[in-house]
Amino acid sequence: MPSYRLKTQFYLGLLSGLVTVTLSYILRVTINTPFLPELAAAAIISITPASIESQIILLLREAAKYITILSASIINVLLYGLLTVLIFSLSEDRRVRAGVAVGLAALINMGLAFSFIMLSEVEPVRITLSSLLLGILLPSFSYGMLLSLPPTLLYGETKTRRVCNALSTSKSFKNRRRLFIHTLSASALAFVIIIYGLEKILNNRTQLENNVETTQYQETGDVLNHPITRSVAEYEVTPNELFYRVDINTITTPNIDVSRWRLRISGSVYNELYLTYDEITSLPYVEEYTTLECVSNEIGGDLMSTAKWRGVKLKDILQRAGVKQGAKYVVFKCYDGYDVGIPLEKALEENVILAYMMNDRQLPKDHGFPLRAVVPSYYGMMNAKWITGIEVVDETYNGFWQRRGWANEAEYKIHSTILTHGNPKLRRRFPSLAKHPTYAILNRRTIVAGIAFAGDRGIERVEVSVDGGRTWENATLKDPLSGSTWVIWALEWLPTRSGGTKIMVRAVDKTGKVQTAVVKPPFPDGATGYHVIDIEVKPSAP
Repeated sequence: MPSYRLKTQFYLGLLSGLVTVTLSYILRVTINTPFLPELAAAAIISITPASIESQIILLLREAAKYITILSASIINVLLYGLLTVLIFSLSEDRRVRAGVAVGLAALINMGLAFSFIMLSEVEPVRITLSSLLLGILLPSFSYGMLLSLPPTLLYGETKTRRVCNALSTSKSFKNRRRLFIHTLSASALAFVIIIYGLEKILNNRTQLENNVETTQYQETGDVLNHPITRSVAEYEVTPNELFYRVDINTITTPNIDVSRWRLRISGSVYNELYLTYDEITSLPYVEEYTTLECVSNEIGGDLMSTAKWRGVKLKDILQRAGVKQGAKYVVFKCYDGYDVGIPLEKALEENVILAYMMNDRQLPKDHGFPLRAVVPSYYGMMNAKWITGIEVVDETYNGFWQRRGWANEAEYKIHSTILTHGNPKLRRRFPSLAKHPTYAILNRRTIVAGIAFAGDRGIERVEVSVDGGRTWENATLKDPLSGSTWVIWALEWLPTRSGGTKIMVRAVDKTGKVQTAVVKPPFPDGATGYHVIDIEVKPSAP
């Protein structure tokens, strides 16, 4: 077969595949049907060792899941190109070709879907036979229809053959090929934007060096009332739209119909319960401020935030069900397939709640609506979202991440972070700091401020060194919102030498434990080490 025909067929397959994959994605986000690249991404996540996965998360952060699904989408499109060449070799008849295309595409996609589902421990979307058939058959049908296009649009006419032969060695052909590649690249880029979401592209990621204030501040005698410290305190509670999000979902978070949702309490209990959303929200509630942090957060990282939560005590729900003797763990089962367990004694603590409100608003969809756990002493992976069931078991339970090597009883390490200088990632949770410079000016007093956190153990003391660790000074602490939130600290500093210098911070929790200087990556139980920044002291204001 002439090479130009193979190229034409392959290019047609790529374009048809791109249309088909895009249609499949539209079905995913509109009517919640399975999306093959998403299933592939979930399978990849499930079989990737946690030690490797943690490094990928540190390197790529939230983009990791989007890169995975984009890669799977590109492979999916390439497979359509190869499949098209195969189909054209089987038949030249348009109607036969369309039927073969629909049948082969549906069979292959169904087989891949079932394979990915078997490999994956989670379901990115709640899969039923009807949704699977719709998500596979409709795109496969559209693919077949595209391949039934008239042959004059593809090849086969003598004139078309002569033109193709002439163009294959001409500059025009090269230009057209380049145009095709550019078009395909642009389409792929557009697909990335669709998946990532416009809200991710147009979010409020402030450029920290723009519009900074260089006014010389006078010593106030009260560092907590200094404008810089007040800018930190302005975002002591993280707005819902800035609150960090890490979960196992690759495209969209679960969209749960609360009228049909039930919370099942089962396992080693005397009374199995099924509670509706209205029944839960009508129970006596508590409100508490709690900071959450992802176990994969690096030192100075932005995977931590603070919110005001309203919900019912988990203890009260368990007491209604009646926990049997010998029970050891309480397991959260979630709509997206995630699962995690906490020790029974932890579940019975007064500050562990099932939250349905966040910052005085209904719990957002992206943060676990209709119900999530808030466990103040444990890293975020233990704070399950989109909970549909609670099972009491008689043995230690290893959840989704624990089966991949992450710690089971992952208590928060002591962390302290400098926010006002340098360019720490956590600064993006405090956009009001954008008006303040990240550098210092020689012989001008400034404020070094940040946060410290140790779970529900609280912070007793924060120490700051402005000379690379040779000497340490106690910072002033702002009263925390609760015993389970980060603490804002501040220290007044007068730079006396221009050039670069290192500033570092360490904290002591209320049990007397001192933050370790030993630098350790997040896997398997949380990062450790001092937060150290290099700061520039300028001779004068720019």
